[in-house]
Amino acid sequence: MDGFRSKLAGAALMLGSTMFSGCVTVNAPSEPIVIELNINITAEVVYRLAEDAGNTIEDNADIF
Repeated sequence: MDGFRSKLAGAALMLGSTMFSGCVTVNAPSEPIVIELNINITAEVVYRLAEDAGNTIEDNADIF
């Protein structure tokens, strides 16, 4: 029963502390939130061009 009493006392303490705590309010900001994304896509473009060039060479092997 000691374990039960300590759990009950802990629960009562938590309930009591939440009853007397202040109210939490959340307000939207007056200015819009700005997220700056600086993304470098050069590597993807170069990769696609390299793949396309490889396919062109394979398709036209007699030219090269």
